[in-house]
Amino acid sequence: MSRFSKFTSSVSGFRAAWWPASSVSAVVAAAVAAAGAGAAPAGAQAGPAIGPPYAAAHYAGQRLDWQPCAQAPTLECARMTVPRDWHHPGVGADLTIEVSRHRAADPAKGRRVLMMAAGGPGASGLNRPAGFVKASPAVGAAYDVVSFDQRGVGSSSHATCQTDAEYQDFYAGDFRDRSPAALQGVVNRSRQFAKNCQQRSGDLVKYLNTDQAVHDMDLFRALLGVQKISYYGPSYATWLGAYYATEFPQHVERAVLDSNEPFDATWQQAELGQPMSFQRRFEQDFLRWIAKYDSVYHYGSTAAEAKATWEARRTSLHDHPITIGSLTIGPNQLDNATLQGMYNADLRWRPLASVLAALEHWDTATPAERQLVEKTFANYLSPGFAAAFFPVTCNDTPWNRDLAYWLRQSATDTKKYPLVGARELAYAATCASWPKSDAPHVKVTGKGLPPILMLNSVHDPATYYEGALRAHKALNGSRLLTVTGGGDHGQYQNSNACVDSVVDAYLLKGRIPAHDMTCPSKPLPTPAG
Repeated sequence: MSRFSKFTSSVSGFRAAWWPASSVSAVVAAAVAAAGAGAAPAGAQAGPAIGPPYAAAHYAGQRLDWQPCAQAPTLECARMTVPRDWHHPGVGADLTIEVSRHRAADPAKGRRVLMMAAGGPGASGLNRPAGFVKASPAVGAAYDVVSFDQRGVGSSSHATCQTDAEYQDFYAGDFRDRSPAALQGVVNRSRQFAKNCQQRSGDLVKYLNTDQAVHDMDLFRALLGVQKISYYGPSYATWLGAYYATEFPQHVERAVLDSNEPFDATWQQAELGQPMSFQRRFEQDFLRWIAKYDSVYHYGSTAAEAKATWEARRTSLHDHPITIGSLTIGPNQLDNATLQGMYNADLRWRPLASVLAALEHWDTATPAERQLVEKTFANYLSPGFAAAFFPVTCNDTPWNRDLAYWLRQSATDTKKYPLVGARELAYAATCASWPKSDAPHVKVTGKGLPPILMLNSVHDPATYYEGALRAHKALNGSRLLTVTGGGDHGQYQNSNACVDSVVDAYLLKGRIPAHDMTCPSKPLPTPAG
């Protein structure tokens, strides 16, 4: 998703601040007892302390009551209670985290756990183990694959910031409009979003940040009764995984970070790189592809012609928006659909090209074309997603709160990289209006960790390669697998045999490349599939 992410002491320092030595054995015992049917085999060690003494009785002593998941019958789900604030447990109402698992198909190999998480921040991870083990059955045979809805997301305790109507209004109009009235409208809606989050969710939004989430993860690990976990996370979940590994390195066996945020940086720095990378993916990859198939989509026989067609349609939508059902399709909505299409060539380029072609003959579009257009434009995130995305990205790291700076920066990026640069002001102004956060600083270094496997394509639009290189440098000892010649977001389980073989060898046998390496991208799709 578009992402416009502080713990100064080490994990041992955190423990020293919270834990008297006499508390450790009691917490370990509580964690083992809580694991129940999900515990490791006899003789396995449970994890060490997970929080201050209060947590031992109130959190580590709970038992996960596994039941079939409502939306994924091959999985088991349970609810876990966590403190509102891990740094002050017992202050404020507790939160609930919904967790899931797929039991290892071959438990004789030993009970190992692979924890996975979702991106965003704001996407649901609860049902993801079902698709994960279907795509990688060997991994599903070797591991209990577990996941969760991060605090603030889905079935877990979550915030409320906007109604559906307010969410639609946030994206109304034309973000490229630089008139004073339009700019003031964008800033006003961003300020109102931040205000609504505080008014409608109270102090909860303060505790929706990555540091709090990784402490939730470690409680989950302890309740599963295992000393170490392996981890897989794409997109924002690389940020989450890097923070977890930094704060709890002794609990990491293996980790795959797929399509990497620059998690050593700030969210502001991460977001400022996206206008360039989305524009690059659009102009250098997608437009060339759709022009190659001009006989099918009639969108122009060169990338320049295809871009001109797209820009003309955007201008037309500015003057004459299209209404279909309850949807209004204007220029911002065209941007939304297009940038969503940049994430994966196989899955999204053909539908996007068909939608763009249908808009060019809208008066004579077939019912099937109109249905595809409606489905495409209705499928852009949600108020629930935004209610997790903005708290995390605004809380995790500091933001420049000078609106004059953002007016200047967004003007530059709107001109150079309009696909995503035009919305920069709306996203940045939200975080510039956000209450100051006291989330601890987390400095990712790789200290105390086994080698971590990182994956990234060179033209990834959302987690751009330049940021991945920066994250790789910060995470000492990591190996970077670069997918050359491609730009998909998410590399594992993406029909690339080279990538999958490397990841499987790492997860199943602990074999990691001796050095950074490359895999070629898979072929681009054809209109016929």
